[in-house]
Amino acid sequence: MKGLYLAALLMAGALAASSALAEVPPATGSAEAADTRALEQRRALQAAITDLESEYGAYSPVLPERLLSLGLALQAEGRHAEAAAVFKRGTHLARVSTGLYSTDQLPLLESEIISLQALGDYRAVDERQRYLERVQSKADLTPEQRVRGLLQQGDWQRQAFLLSLDEEPGLRLLQMWEYYRLALSEVLERQGEASPELLPPLYGMLQAQYLIAGYRWAEPADDFGNGFGNSTRPLASSYLRDNFSKGQAVLKAIYDLERLHSATDPAAPVRARTLMGDWLLFHGDREGAMTAYAEAFAELADDAAAQALRTELFGEPVPLPALEGINVHGPLAVEGDGDILLGLAVAADGKVSNLERLDDSGEANGLANRLMRALRKTPFRPRFDLASGTPVATDNLVMAYDSKR
Repeated sequence: MKGLYLAALLMAGALAASSALAEVPPATGSAEAADTRALEQRRALQAAITDLESEYGAYSPVLPERLLSLGLALQAEGRHAEAAAVFKRGTHLARVSTGLYSTDQLPLLESEIISLQALGDYRAVDERQRYLERVQSKADLTPEQRVRGLLQQGDWQRQAFLLSLDEEPGLRLLQMWEYYRLALSEVLERQGEASPELLPPLYGMLQAQYLIAGYRWAEPADDFGNGFGNSTRPLASSYLRDNFSKGQAVLKAIYDLERLHSATDPAAPVRARTLMGDWLLFHGDREGAMTAYAEAFAELADDAAAQALRTELFGEPVPLPALEGINVHGPLAVEGDGDILLGLAVAADGKVSNLERLDDSGEANGLANRLMRALRKTPFRPRFDLASGTPVATDNLVMAYDSKR
């Protein structure tokens, strides 16, 4: 049965960057001594690069590797602008030395993207991600490298959407789905339908479906418009039409896999069952959602670990979607210490009422109003009575946001 769900997902429509770290001996002594060693290491790398350029010229084939090490040293010191420039130079030299689509470019590109992210230069990140994708699509990669690259690109499309980099950000969601779907296909073909490596692309696909469901797509442009809406709305409509069923299929596959590998994480099937309830509630099926929540509650044993998980999942109302990486409810404050405080009540069926602003800060009115508009439409997984397993209303709930994050 699980294979049917996966096959359906693959037929429907056609990572964070990481890098190898230089070998560094474990730190000993004071922080000042560690900083001194790091400085000495970086100076040694710079001297070695200068010597190589003097002896073999600016296009020495060993320079990209040395530039990677230098860039990582600068990155470790937080000198991201310098690091990004070094990585970019290394990428150019690797392309010249080893070919237009050589894999030698990958760690340099990925490391450059990390520094550009740290600098907040997301336009530059997007440009380098596009080039990285071009190299990944044409280079001679291992299956593992292909999957990693597809997940990485899916992750970036999600970030680009949330950053609203484009006039029509919704296109990013369609690309996000496709990258994760291709990663799923690659793992399925190579490892079969029981592989736990199917889970990362499946969770990415679930994120995409949540964001597709919640996004307000552009209406078709009139004769005086630029036509942008006309080109995207029909495509988006096909994704919206199948949104609910695709999400259900993804969740069924996730649940089956989490159960199959529950020896590794016994809590994972219960979390997946709870996510199934969340999906139903998000789409307005409150009766189905409460049934799924009750089944998740019933799966929990009476030991201490189960009680802790029960409290985590059902001890207080949770705004949906409750998935890491797609917080669409604003910048929640750390430990409740925020400059925007909103009070509300959540009924036993997850509906919000009595929403009001509790703080007296006038500097963040725009954000506060947007948050309140969003929360009025947000379904919540309700709080449950942990003894009886029945949903109950919650009054006087306070949500804190930090407008400066």
